[in-house]
Amino acid sequence: MNTLELTLPLTDVQKLLASGSADGALLYLYLKCGGDPAAAIPNLGLNQTRHSCASAALRQLGLCQEHSPKFMPTGERPNYTEQDVTRALSKDHEFQMLQGEVQRVLGRVLSTEELKIFLSFQHYLGLPAEVVQLLVNYCKERCRRRGSNRNPSIRMIEKEAYAWAEQGIDTMEEAAAFIQSRNLMDSRLARLTRLLQISGRNLTPAEERYAASWLSMGFDEEALNLAYQKTCLNTGGLKWPYMNKILLSWHQQNLHTGQEVQEKDRKPGVSAGVRTLDEEEREAIARMLREQQEG
Repeated sequence: MNTLELTLPLTDVQKLLASGSADGALLYLYLKCGGDPAAAIPNLGLNQTRHSCASAALRQLGLCQEHSPKFMPTGERPNYTEQDVTRALSKDHEFQMLQGEVQRVLGRVLSTEELKIFLSFQHYLGLPAEVVQLLVNYCKERCRRRGSNRNPSIRMIEKEAYAWAEQGIDTMEEAAAFIQSRNLMDSRLARLTRLLQISGRNLTPAEERYAASWLSMGFDEEALNLAYQKTCLNTGGLKWPYMNKILLSWHQQNLHTGQEVQEKDRKPGVSAGVRTLDEEEREAIARMLREQQEG
């Protein structure tokens, strides 16, 4: 194991601190020091469950190269029949439990066609019943977080199930790490929404993609606020492409905190960097004016 010197990317440290996963941070440092992944459990004093959760947390944060095998469809989904559902309900204890839990969460009886979809989660996607139960609860909680009292649609649940399968989220540890990561992102998005003075509505999908990309780059709230103020000052309001241009420029210069941005502005001999940003801003304004005139 390397014990001489260890340099960590600031963005990695910020992700670890925000994740709240102490075991994940411990495993990350162990691996960065050159520790043998196969010997992590005894060397770190972790049990199998804690190690699995730590590994899953690192994968969800994008800090671990090891990935679970992703679901690769080998053709069209099998056409499950009513007899398949009847057989599963009579002989498959896990599917029986899944049916009962999903009906409890959704507050209604599932139709045969809907049960066919859940059967495909188990047999086609390879998701264990306990993982599907977590998925359904996760979908319902996301609806609630977005201000809806309605249950998630089966279509929404199905779309999420395929997304989980493609990402290799097929264990309780992977699912728990994913949900923790998404809840953290939702919390940070809510704070960013307030910072941008957006109220009374949810972000549109396009706006959410912008916001999530800024957070994934590692910007703190002070840097985001500076970019927002600069955007409003130069354009008269919140222009998402314009603010994105500013933040991309800072990201390329490895400026991710408000302090770093302000210190760079105060340093002598950095006028070229500032002038380049202003040129980009003028181009963005001109482009927006042309689009408005054409519209």
